[in-house]
Amino acid sequence: MIGFIGGGNMAEALIRGLVKEGKKNIIVSEPIDERRRYLENCYGVKTTPSNTDVVNLSEIIVLAVKPQNIKEVLEEIKDAVSEKHTVVSIVAGIPLEFIQKYLKTDKLIRAMPNLAAIVGEAMTVLALCECLEMKIIAPVRDIFMSVGKVITLPEHYMNLVTALSGSGPGFLCYIVEQLIDVATELGFAEDIAKELIVQTFIGTAKLLDSGLPPDKIRQKVTSPGGTTEAGLKVLSDGALRGIFFKTLQEATKRAQQLSVV
Repeated sequence: MIGFIGGGNMAEALIRGLVKEGKKNIIVSEPIDERRRYLENCYGVKTTPSNTDVVNLSEIIVLAVKPQNIKEVLEEIKDAVSEKHTVVSIVAGIPLEFIQKYLKTDKLIRAMPNLAAIVGEAMTVLALCECLEMKIIAPVRDIFMSVGKVITLPEHYMNLVTALSGSGPGFLCYIVEQLIDVATELGFAEDIAKELIVQTFIGTAKLLDSGLPPDKIRQKVTSPGGTTEAGLKVLSDGALRGIFFKTLQEATKRAQQLSVV
């Protein structure tokens, strides 16, 4: 049995991925009645208002709550968690060391998926102890592989992971918004600008996913004296790299602040 403590958007995306792969033994704790009914009706999962019910009925427990609620949740479930449980946290900014202070299990894994889990294209990073056996790791990896790609990194990278791939969809969508606004200002209808830009992002992402390095794609698009070269000159002469550096730096700093609970 896989148990989710918290039935928000990311938990729902993971549940959807698992159900699509035929997993049925899922229970979710969620305080809002309407949300529980929604999850039951959409995915056929069991729900409960009780976090301890999830612990008692599950072998793998996914902590999917807001960072500001994690201490309260850990206090609530600590006596029910035992060495038989594998606990997976997708709580942004919360280190494994903090969770370990409360729970009587060494089988702890920290995960950072992103919002693209909703469409099965998430990038998830796992941080875990090297002492964990593959029979513990594999079922957890399968949960996140049901909604996209998974890699494993040492935990000290997780704040930067949170900033880069966790917050990344927000940053990229802001860029898309700005391009739509500018294209509209220059003469396109908004719906046309959106279609052109969104499909260009999708196509470029697929080119990148094919294995072509970004610099090679850029070179293929850029002709001497052409339009791409003219635009790239503005990008390279401007402060774009500095803006990206500061963006990731500030997001990483905030992830670090969240880890001080």
